[in-house]
Amino acid sequence: QVQLEESGGGLVQAGGSLSLSCAASGRTFSSYAMGWFRQAPGKEREFVAAISERGGMRYYADSVKGRFTISRDNAKNTVYLQMNSLKPEDTAVYYCAATTSRSERRQGGAYDIWGQGTQVTVSS
Repeated sequence: QVQLEESGGGLVQAGGSLSLSCAASGRTFSSYAMGWFRQAPGKEREFVAAISERGGMRYYADSVKGRFTISRDNAKNTVYLQMNSLKPEDTAVYYCAATTSRSERRQGGAYDIWGQGTQVTVSS
């Protein structure tokens, strides 16, 4: 089983960019589909993006489509989330997650391994 650790969060002005990374331990990273989720204060966790085991399939929430890009490097056991044109409403704790399930990968319930999260704050 992999363990996940996010990095790259921080404070950025609206319109700016941030790149998040999620490093996985273990030898079986390429067996996992990966997802990014976020949770803002007082709100439920929401899906942001997901990528299949080899990167051939990518899924995005409508709210980030065209602004965020998910990618992975299986040789480095890392998944990335490039976030451009950030908006104040993107402010949240961002979590990466891993799953071997074939369930709907836009749903948090499909994922059984989670990182600790990294804070992203976008100022207006």
